Amino acid sequence: MPDDAAGARRRTGTGIALVLTLVLGALLVTGLPDDDDRGPDGADCRPRTVASWTADDTLTAEFARYGDDPGRTDDWTGGDGTHSVRLPDGRLLWLFSDTFLGRVHRPPNPVGESYAWRDANTPLVRNSAVVMRDGGLESTLPAPLFPDPAPDRWRWPVAARVEPRSPGSSEQVLRVLLWVRRAGQHPWIYGVPTATEVATLSLPGLRLESVSTVLDQQQVADPSRRVLFGTTLVEEGGWTYVFGGDDGRPADRPASHAYVARVPEGHLGDPAAWEYWNGSSWQTRARPRPVLGDGRRTGVGSAFSVVRDEGTYVLFTMAAGAAGLTTVASYWACSPTGPWHGPAREFTPALPHGGTAAYNPQVHPELSGDGRLVLSHDVNWLETAGAAGMLSRNVSLYRPRFVSVRLGPGR
Repeated sequence: MPDDAAGARRRTGTGIALVLTLVLGALLVTGLPDDDDRGPDGADCRPRTVASWTADDTLTAEFARYGDDPGRTDDWTGGDGTHSVRLPDGRLLWLFSDTFLGRVHRPPNPVGESYAWRDANTPLVRNSAVVMRDGGLESTLPAPLFPDPAPDRWRWPVAARVEPRSPGSSEQVLRVLLWVRRAGQHPWIYGVPTATEVATLSLPGLRLESVSTVLDQQQVADPSRRVLFGTTLVEEGGWTYVFGGDDGRPADRPASHAYVARVPEGHLGDPAAWEYWNGSSWQTRARPRPVLGDGRRTGVGSAFSVVRDEGTYVLFTMAAGAAGLTTVASYWACSPTGPWHGPAREFTPALPHGGTAAYNPQVHPELSGDGRLVLSHDVNWLETAGAAGMLSRNVSLYRPRFVSVRLGPGR
């Protein structure tokens, strides 16, 4: 990508086109044939859907409080790509993709959230991590936490897990899945997908120790067929199931597909241990085959979330069509490979007024319990024109918002 194009992306503050990709590519499911409707561990499985949902104003307000704190000039004030992981000492680490740092300004007598603003030259980094303790955000790690691998390339962190440093070891480390992208021209205005990596961080210090490539996609000629893994992880039956997606709709292409890989628990950092669903079986070094989506009107956005509810896998993504700008849909299956059923009941979380969109629904099991799931979604300005100004003038447009969801019987 030319320097001026790369600069334009940085001035917009985030991948606005990523918003369109994630929300317009979210869909119904075309599942692959399966032998039965039971999970891999043989547990009973039954249809599940959203029974009710409520806004989680406490969590949303905590990110607003921390982002608006004027005490530091090098900490988080907004970001997207929201993921979380519980650390062994009880801290909760929040991982973000494109992130604003710096200071937020408020007038002496603010009337509303739109009166808070960022400086026009506020720093933007490709990723960040924020530490929460006992429900309160307390610090931002030096950012970016994951340095760019090369000029015009960057890393976006996605799902993460605490694992033994090596099989059988009593020492634990943090493994973080990374999406690597490089600058590109239309329709790849938010970056061309290139690889999935796994980073290892020390505990408790959270020092980056190493980064290894799990799946290099640069030899796949068509970027829309390149698969990045790690949008969500589910552990079950001694395996870590790693879900991912392609960019079948970077800006004007058909809907994206969902894929799944599996790794023996504790082996995320070992590329040789990864197995990919090839449409009928698990194989190493196989070309992944989709478990969701027909490439036309059904599928998912490239960022979605899967959680296991008793014997059922439940997937959250943005709804199909225009509703995908505002509405979250759910699907269910008895196996990570499907068949997936849905969409089940949809819900529309509150958004700021004006041209805004929701995207990247993510479940946070660390905060869930008592029959409820805590779900975040990112918020952004919908139009690329004027996006930089809007994100500077209204800091609430680029921060996660949270809802509590309760599941019930589906059909």
